[in-house]
Order: sequence, then C-alpha cells, then structure tokens
Amino acid sequence: MNDMTGSFAADADAAGAVAANFRLLQDVDVKLTVEIGSTQLTLRELLALGESSVIELDRQANELLDVFVNGTLIGRGEVVTVGDRFGVRMTELANPEKRG
Repeated sequence: MNDMTGSFAADADAAGAVAANFRLLQDVDVKLTVEIGSTQLTLRELLALGESSVIELDRQANELLDVFVNGTLIGRGEVVTVGDRFGVRMTELANPEKRG
C-alpha cells in the first residue's frame, strides 16, 4: 500500500466518524426562537403596562423576523399561518462565519 491509499483510507475513516457523530446529534432537541423586535422601557413604563397597552418595537412591519437556535442567529423569515397557528417561512439563512 502506498502513502496515497493510506491517506484516502484515513480520510474515509474520519468522514465516517463525522457522519456517525452527526447522526447521533440529529435527535438532540434545540430551542428555536423568533424575534419580531425589541424595545427598552424604564421600570416605571413597565409597571404602567396594562391589558390594552401597546408597546412599539424597533422593527418595521414589513421587515423579516430574526430566527435563533439556542440563542444563535441562523436566519430570517416571515410570519405565515399554518392552520390556526403561526409559523415562520425561512427566507434567508445566516452566513455561518457571521452567526453569533
């Protein structure tokens, strides 16, 4: 066996190990969160909120929503309805180098 064949076998073994580890992790639960916007309030403003209060957020109505997995931005999407529930249609995936 020459060095090239040994190298290919080692690469195949490493790829097989990565695939096995990935299969192991596929069923791990993660928390997906969708953020429609945010704002800052004083404690006085927070305590004054009631059932009919409206809180203005920092995002325009036509802007995409941020989608996070375990606190990491993974992309952006838009609100859709799925039966009688809300959903999110993913329209952009975040660049892996810029996630955080």
